[in-house]
Amino acid sequence: MKDSPATDNSDLASFGYRQELKRSMGSFSSFAAGFSYISILTGLFQMFYLGYGVAGPAFFWTWPFVLAGQLLVALCFAELASRFPLSGGVYQWAKLTGSPFFGWMTGWIYMACLVTTIAAVAMALQVSLPQISNAFQIIGTSDDAKSVAVNAILLGSILIVTSTIINARGIKLLAMINNIGVFAELIGIIVLIVLLFLNRLRSPIEAVINMKFTGSAFQAFPDLKILLAATALTASYVLYGFDTAGTLAEETHDPRKKAPRAILQALLAAGFAGLLVLLFALMAAPDLGNPDLGNIRGGLPMLVKSVLGETTGILFLCIVIFAIIVCTLAVHSGAVRLMFAMGRDGYLPFSESLSKVSPKTQTPVLATLLCGLGAIIILVMNLQFPKVFELVTSIAILWANLAYWIVVALQLKNRIKLARDGGDTDARFSLGKWGFPVNILALIWSSFMVINVSWPRTSTYGLEWYNQYAAWMYTTGLICLGLIIYYIKSKKRRRIS
Repeated sequence: MKDSPATDNSDLASFGYRQELKRSMGSFSSFAAGFSYISILTGLFQMFYLGYGVAGPAFFWTWPFVLAGQLLVALCFAELASRFPLSGGVYQWAKLTGSPFFGWMTGWIYMACLVTTIAAVAMALQVSLPQISNAFQIIGTSDDAKSVAVNAILLGSILIVTSTIINARGIKLLAMINNIGVFAELIGIIVLIVLLFLNRLRSPIEAVINMKFTGSAFQAFPDLKILLAATALTASYVLYGFDTAGTLAEETHDPRKKAPRAILQALLAAGFAGLLVLLFALMAAPDLGNPDLGNIRGGLPMLVKSVLGETTGILFLCIVIFAIIVCTLAVHSGAVRLMFAMGRDGYLPFSESLSKVSPKTQTPVLATLLCGLGAIIILVMNLQFPKVFELVTSIAILWANLAYWIVVALQLKNRIKLARDGGDTDARFSLGKWGFPVNILALIWSSFMVINVSWPRTSTYGLEWYNQYAAWMYTTGLICLGLIIYYIKSKKRRRIS
């Protein structure tokens, strides 16, 4: 029997919350939320040059490696989404499998990740727009690294303002744009895969193993150290955020069933499509030794234009721009729901205002504005860093996987406790006997991701020490600030009670 809105509301009430957000999302909208967050056309076109610049064509192998690892985490999250269909996703899952403190720290870290990701995704406009027209290089020239960084911040800020306005209008408008965007992106990806395959110049083995080409940039398959550096970039940046369907659970019909399915569908669809785009792009590239493939002025946008021709290539870049806009909207919506959930529980400064839902739009407007403002501030703070792309994205990846690590660790602890006590997970999606091995492997994988992404590397972050260690410096500061806020809010709650 299909759950009715009344049943969904009663289910929500069993957790102590009343229905405030508009429950209007169906199966496709739930899938679209996760798929548009991952957004192959955004992440691959934005970050291809970084992975290629580090490891050459062999960076292709980091994609299936990261996809397999993230699938382990996604399976764990699907089970949690079925058990706890609440806004806030990882925050609620950590709180309900661990404690309010762990929920707070997970939510705090992931909220910072999401706001940072808004900034990182919005900067993707810089990779594609100037290749459509030089007029979009508003500041300086594309040959100057500082000008590129400043222009990226300007374009990103304009997109963030647009995203804030749309998100504040309500979930119905957001879901409609998201659905249209995902449908267009799916069609665009399929057509791109077909066209790249039809224009292939070499076999898969020559493209990603033997690497036979006319250039001289990469003469041999790189060693493990180089591949690990490449792993920390493109694939790690693209293949997270699949938990968004769980974050929007209170706006989804029958979320116990639809959210877990959407989490897995979004990751698998995006992962498989991205694998084909990467493989066929490397097979079709005119010259794999072209150094511009590893440069922000070139990368995948340049490759697509060179293979498909200027006119067709620009058309695809226009689809990429639309995908970037939709991805920014999706990330922004996830950040807002997380801030709303934490504010509703009284664990943020000005919690009452942050959790207040507009009666007209049924959206937390103040949370929407603050998430947008926070993303712009992050961009402006990095105005002086030419390595702003690497810096912002590495911090976002680190914080996402740190939050994931906490959740899967608490889930494993809870799983052990339930097994010892003879309890049941009571989930419509359950891993059953595979729960323990999958959960253990997911924890090992998340540990690897946290270490690998944050490892100080000159090939990724440059020679400056503050760039190499920025991720951990920001993380340490974030955790300390979080502990202070949690202590103050907890002390106030105890005094009131």
